[in-house]
Amino acid sequence: MKTSGSKTDLQALLAPRSIAVLGASSDPGKLNGRVLKYLRDKDYSGRILPINPKYTTIGDLPCYADLASLPEAVDLAIIALPARQVAGAIRECGRARIPAAIVFSSGFSETGAEGRMLEAELVRAAREAGVRMLGPNNLGLINAFERVLATFSQYANGPTPAGPIGFVTQSGAFGTAIAALARQRGLGLGYFVNTGNEADISLAEVMAEVVADERIRVGAAYIEGFKDGPGLLALAATALTMGKPLVLTKVGRSSAGARAAASHTGSLAGADAVFDGIARQFAMVRARNEEHMLDLADVLAHCTLPEGNGVGMITQSGGAGVLMADRAEELGLSVPTLAEATQDRLRPVIPAFGATGNPVDVTAQFLANPSILRESVITVLEDPGVHVAVVWLQLMETAVDMLVGIFEQVKAQARKPFVVCWVAAPEAALLALRACGIAVLRGAEPAIDAVAGLIRYAEARRNWLADAGERAALKLPAPAFAAARGPVNSTEGARLLAQAGVHLAPHELAQSADAAVAAASRLGYPVALKIESPDILHKTEAGGVRLNLVDANAVRSAFAALDASARSYKADARIDGVLVQAMSAGEVEFVIGLQRDPVFGIVVMAGLGGVLIEVLKDVAFRRAPVSVAEALRMLDELRGRAVLDGLRGKPPVHRARLAQLISAVSCFGAAAGERLRELDLNPVLLSREDAVAVDWLMVLDD
Repeated sequence: MKTSGSKTDLQALLAPRSIAVLGASSDPGKLNGRVLKYLRDKDYSGRILPINPKYTTIGDLPCYADLASLPEAVDLAIIALPARQVAGAIRECGRARIPAAIVFSSGFSETGAEGRMLEAELVRAAREAGVRMLGPNNLGLINAFERVLATFSQYANGPTPAGPIGFVTQSGAFGTAIAALARQRGLGLGYFVNTGNEADISLAEVMAEVVADERIRVGAAYIEGFKDGPGLLALAATALTMGKPLVLTKVGRSSAGARAAASHTGSLAGADAVFDGIARQFAMVRARNEEHMLDLADVLAHCTLPEGNGVGMITQSGGAGVLMADRAEELGLSVPTLAEATQDRLRPVIPAFGATGNPVDVTAQFLANPSILRESVITVLEDPGVHVAVVWLQLMETAVDMLVGIFEQVKAQARKPFVVCWVAAPEAALLALRACGIAVLRGAEPAIDAVAGLIRYAEARRNWLADAGERAALKLPAPAFAAARGPVNSTEGARLLAQAGVHLAPHELAQSADAAVAAASRLGYPVALKIESPDILHKTEAGGVRLNLVDANAVRSAFAALDASARSYKADARIDGVLVQAMSAGEVEFVIGLQRDPVFGIVVMAGLGGVLIEVLKDVAFRRAPVSVAEALRMLDELRGRAVLDGLRGKPPVHRARLAQLISAVSCFGAAAGERLRELDLNPVLLSREDAVAVDWLMVLDD
């Protein structure tokens, strides 16, 4: 739907040319009077149309009895009415052909069963009326560029300077605190949007519109739970293509946190490990908390992308340099010793009691001779091993103009990014450096953490763009599943997986001891026998596995023992026979799995563990499908990745074959879609020559 002036619904929401305020009040202390005050105080240039039958005017604005009385078309309606009146107001917006509405009103799904019924009615009304709705239970939005203060947030009482960061939050109160913190740091928010209950417009939708604005360089979000996983991934892919980083603070890392988030918002927090892997895959930069979010947004908004992970450090304190170097190495960054040629250039510049290695200690002497700092930073940035630099200093209230001038000169001359870590920086310094487009961080470790985010985003974006061709080719036809739900027998599962290029150990199903012996002869000794039953999914727990059987007598004996063990474990178990399998060699046990995440769809898991997978929990997740290159990156994330390279004389595993197997499984999962509930390949045996799955469990849904 478009407005009469050709704006899309979300453009009408974010940059309206006219705003109607339903339930407007003449009292600026009330919620529904505050928004009128903010719009007027901040010089909103569009038309403001109060709606309330109690008034004929509010201040010098004509006030209208209802929307039908308006003399002109309106882009946006702000609704501040009791919850039970909101659905009717939305229908009235539809009749007035208003394309978008912000619903401040609370009393919906956040309050319980009755509120959920009201919200369901509200959603029906919005869809029937053709009105896109932000909220309910939210505090609105600010578009600082066009001075749209469509909010009752107390944040709007102070300055609302525009800047290159677009901030979207699911929490009103905490989001306001983050916005206030950004203002305190001198960071301008071009947009501030609170999505509330997201009964209609999701965080992903509104963020997509925000980052499409050419004035926005970074999107930042505070997230409590996801209602639109596919929308978030589409947003991330678009933002990657545009080169606009997304910085996300998602709460609900622990099970307790996830429960708290769900009870607060009615949203699904999702498995944190799944989101973490998907964030890496789609280059969404994850922040631990609000301070870290703003650090990352600052650096990503003001720095070009580095071409590697080498960090150069220039400080006025040896102690600060050591602290930063320690943190950089903890995060896996490189702190290279500067090239001899670089140090030769630095020695005439830096006092003899300074240091030229990396970190570079320029000492406080630069206050007497500012060129020491300027030349040191430029020289370090020109070192071939350095890709980004951090400059650390503190206080300096009397040297603000001199230091700002130095950093302006460095920015004009340098071809690589740098950030300033200015501890207890004077406000004048913060504002001046922001005006120059230079990132300013608050402390040594926060500066390195932010630079790590910059480096990782740059690497992830390079990988994403490089993998584009391979990703486009990751397509399989949908598997021809049987109609029934539940576990798929091993031979049928193997047939489906083999069609997808998944490498499994050779096997046959036998329903008698004689048939098992014949199968073993064809496969070649030694063999393994495994009970096959739809009622026994975890065979080892039922004593349903026998390994390294070397002759026919051993196979016959094992066949009888498996049948007895299975019936002892579950007397009424349906027994389909025994799977006879050629023994496979491997130095390392691995697991590859698929599961249907309720938010993001089919995800692939890869990790170490075999039977210890629940104990070790050393796994990486991605949204399926993944390229071979992405699968290799999953292996690099594992805490125990050194095991893959061979330990204590053992050979390294065939990483390329393993990555191909992970990719093939992921493609199968993507093709299977909603019919697949889960798939486990556990264990997958890894050797120098191969990666082969020796056990698999597939479960279907309707």
